[in-house]
Amino acid sequence: MFQARGPKILIISSDTGGGHRSAAAAIVAGVQKFFEGDSYAVRVVRAVEESHHLSARLVSLYNWVLRNRQHWMKYLFWAVNRLRPETREFFHRRCIGYCRELFEKWCPHVVVSVHPLTQHIFARVLKEIGLADKIPLVTVVTDPCYGFWKGWACDDVTLYLVASEEARQQLIDYGIRPERIKVSGMPVHPKFELPDERSAQAARSALGLDPEKFTVFVNAGWVGGGNIPQIFRELARGELDVQAIFLAGRNEELRAEAESVAATAKFPVKVIGYSEQVEQLMQAANVMVSKLGGLTTFEALNCRVPIIADATTPPMPQESGAARMLAKRGAGVLLKRA
Repeated sequence: MFQARGPKILIISSDTGGGHRSAAAAIVAGVQKFFEGDSYAVRVVRAVEESHHLSARLVSLYNWVLRNRQHWMKYLFWAVNRLRPETREFFHRRCIGYCRELFEKWCPHVVVSVHPLTQHIFARVLKEIGLADKIPLVTVVTDPCYGFWKGWACDDVTLYLVASEEARQQLIDYGIRPERIKVSGMPVHPKFELPDERSAQAARSALGLDPEKFTVFVNAGWVGGGNIPQIFRELARGELDVQAIFLAGRNEELRAEAESVAATAKFPVKVIGYSEQVEQLMQAANVMVSKLGGLTTFEALNCRVPIIADATTPPMPQESGAARMLAKRGAGVLLKRA
């Protein structure tokens, strides 16, 4: 079948934070390399947002809390794990039309989920249209350590790809059969790599910074917010022999605020809004200050950038394992007070 017309791969994701989008992009890059010179097709859809306006509102709520009330995230995590919206008939009835139409119009050979709220409904659609035994449903778990969302666990997933033995054990404890789980590492885009000194200096120069100076990358994430802006304000008050990059993400209000803070800093600061070239910012940096996050953490580790991880608010359960890993392996430190 693949040889006749090339594989069609459907990747289902959501823009709840930036990690799932990054995972999808990494998988696309891997597919491109694997099928280089051959015929193939890959489509990435934001299935949660696009399926129904109510689920789109849930995504907006998640990102609002992440941006403005990071200390509420533990309660949101508890509520989602308790209520299990991905298994509720209320949401299935409203979203299933979108999923069915997507299959009928695009006819994928493989479906890949990178989000814990997507595989249940897609598995149901595959059953209803009689293709569950013909189209594999693969889930790439983007949380690397024990303690992640129950939504990742779905009995109808053909194959799970996880980052670690910890993640594998969590799925087993949620009832997934061990033979369906493969430890394959995190899906990190190949553009995140260790730069040589010349490349690092070139990256700093491209940002209008001193190529020789110690550079701090303050990463407010894809949504732009949480505790990082306050940490940046404290950093900007210091009399330090450094220069800094501040990434505001998709938050123009934060970008304007950061510009004002940068103007008062005693060292050079380059403020950036949303960027598709985060790897260049990491490669320009000697250290990164960031919220803990599965993909961001591993992207920085790939670039060999030490991490000062925001722990001023206790990490969510799926992030606490990453915090322990950073501290244990000497790849970063936890910032518990700003």
